[in-house]
Amino acid sequence: MGGKKSNHIRRFLGRLRGFRTWQMAIILIPAIFVTATLLRFDHLKMIKLRDAVFAADAAEDDAAIASSLQALQEFTVSHIVVNIAEQNGQQVIIFGTGPFYLEHQYLRAANAAIEAAENQVAVDTNPNGNIYAAVSAICRPLAIANGWTWNNPGYLNCWTEELAKYPESDNLSVNLVADVPSTELYRHDFASPVWAPTLSGFAILICLLLLLAILIRGIIWCVLHVSLLFLK
Repeated sequence: MGGKKSNHIRRFLGRLRGFRTWQMAIILIPAIFVTATLLRFDHLKMIKLRDAVFAADAAEDDAAIASSLQALQEFTVSHIVVNIAEQNGQQVIIFGTGPFYLEHQYLRAANAAIEAAENQVAVDTNPNGNIYAAVSAICRPLAIANGWTWNNPGYLNCWTEELAKYPESDNLSVNLVADVPSTELYRHDFASPVWAPTLSGFAILICLLLLLAILIRGIIWCVLHVSLLFLK
């Protein structure tokens, strides 16, 4: 009885050899290369669209910023975009654009808020005169000369030191900080699906099916050989 089972297993192994699994492995190599190339194209397309957002931001064109952001989002959510981003000081692989900021748009909004605060205190009843204007007259030339932005430590230190000379102006400095918009309003991060029905998506699917077929055949081959040892 054991001899008959052994013969059946040998015949099945013979048929299994005829499928030539090694040929599937050879096909898998160029399939992986094609998949990586297609994913690279999607990544480069995302970079191009994101650069268009940065260019519109630098040009201070709000209409172009809105349209380029929409184009970037629509592409990212419909394609597999593999990216490398820095998180907690480490490089990690993510799906999507990764976080990016509209720096120029934010600075324009922050400067507008500061200017609005200056206008609100244009008429100052403080006995020392218009304290805010006096501090601005001292710190703003320094900021321009040193290339400081509104949140630069040097600029903030200048304001702190000058305002400390006028205790009555504490409320003004608090109001100014409250009017500055949050940077999170100008932060964007579009996520990409892990799989999408695109060329790169179908290429990934083909590679996975080939890997699965090779793995299953390898397991069957090992199980049958082990069974054959016990049936001898």
